[in-house]
Amino acid sequence: MSVNIDVQCVGPGNDDYLDAAWRLKERIRRTDGVLKQRRGFFSDAYRRSTVHVLLEDGELIGFAAVRRDGYILFLAVAAERRGEGFGQQLVARVAQDHDTVTCHARASNEQALGFYERMGFDIKRRIDNYYEDSGDAYYLKLGEESGITQRLSEFMRR
Repeated sequence: MSVNIDVQCVGPGNDDYLDAAWRLKERIRRTDGVLKQRRGFFSDAYRRSTVHVLLEDGELIGFAAVRRDGYILFLAVAAERRGEGFGQQLVARVAQDHDTVTCHARASNEQALGFYERMGFDIKRRIDNYYEDSGDAYYLKLGEESGITQRLSEFMRR
């Protein structure tokens, strides 16, 4: 059985894959307890972002919604497809367009923190009560001290 993975880029103002991205985000929220944003906030952020989507045989399996400054608002990969390099592929797509890539990760989300640290992100600071539910976050950054392309190249060679 052959699997076809397609990567597409959806520009700001475009609703393509919005509903599918919401459904994936909600699946992750229910199982992992993260990505707890409300529909209105999520939809507005999605529409203002450049969104890189991963499609498997036409079905959304992951996405990264990114602001113009390289800040990742949402990074999501379907639980059953994690560990296959799709998250790294999405971050690499973002890094192609930005000198630095930044994001927040829930302080209690050890899986996400481990992922970002393996990718070469540095924790810049902890922010107490960052999330609406009073959850704490870490602010992470990739691409400051050494060039982002060099750091990602080093990661991909490992």
